[in-house]
Amino acid sequence: MTLIPSERLKGIEAFVCAADAGSFTAAGARLNLTNSAVSKSVARLEARLGSRLFDRTTRRLALTDAGAAFYETCARVLGDLADAEAVLAAQRSEIVGRLKLDVPVAFGRMQVMPVLLAFAEQHPGVRPVVTFTDRVVDIIEESVDVAIRIGGSEVWADNLGHRYLGRERVIFCAAPGYLARRGTPASVEALTALDCILYGRADGSTIAWRFADTAGGIEQRTMDGRIVLGSAEAQVGAVKAGFGVAQLATWLIKDELARGELIEILPELATIGLPLHLVWPRSRQLSPKVDALIEALTAGLEIA
Repeated sequence: MTLIPSERLKGIEAFVCAADAGSFTAAGARLNLTNSAVSKSVARLEARLGSRLFDRTTRRLALTDAGAAFYETCARVLGDLADAEAVLAAQRSEIVGRLKLDVPVAFGRMQVMPVLLAFAEQHPGVRPVVTFTDRVVDIIEESVDVAIRIGGSEVWADNLGHRYLGRERVIFCAAPGYLARRGTPASVEALTALDCILYGRADGSTIAWRFADTAGGIEQRTMDGRIVLGSAEAQVGAVKAGFGVAQLATWLIKDELARGELIEILPELATIGLPLHLVWPRSRQLSPKVDALIEALTAGLEIA
């Protein structure tokens, strides 16, 4: 009779455990089965093989010659299976495989990439795939493992996990040469009289400037732009080139501020900007690679 593979395994564990334990009762205790269940399982195995595996006495089970030979093979097979399961379990816990991120263009290039490259160096089995876009992607539809959102809704779908990273700090700034020509403003009115370099959205609108008032509130004003640009990095370039004043997040211009290429104007007008979040599909949050990347980004990103 030809047996299917699953049939060949029936009774093997009970047989090996009974041989190791020396009795059906002890084997049953190890396997959480009754004495009778173990005995019947071994009996069915013997019937299928057409060989007696144990000499049964009132005190102890003893392997027959055939049983001893069969035991060696079965014990080795069960050991190999245990080893194979351990290897698979280790693979499930390793940080390996394709890992897709979606990040805002400027923040992704300047802040995320250094963290991601360090993560990839630490985990050489990871294969990052990164998309850079300032639109809000559907991370489920586009099979994204982790996304970074700047701004957007505070209401999250049930199938998305999320972690708050903090808020931007936003300041007014200009190049030293521009301020030397036009003068450093000492008031909001003097500031708004200067050339404004604004961020433009795809729909043609611009992002309003935000001003902190003495009462701790925020006033927003839609400005007329000397230049309107659809790229934060292009804004930085225009400001450095001396075309005017911009309101920019400090993470975007920290190096320029440190080198003196840009100067903060009226620090008392600095405001808290948009919130940043990590977002991921809940179905993937138990993946070791996704969890490890979330922790790396949380620890490594500089927001303010």
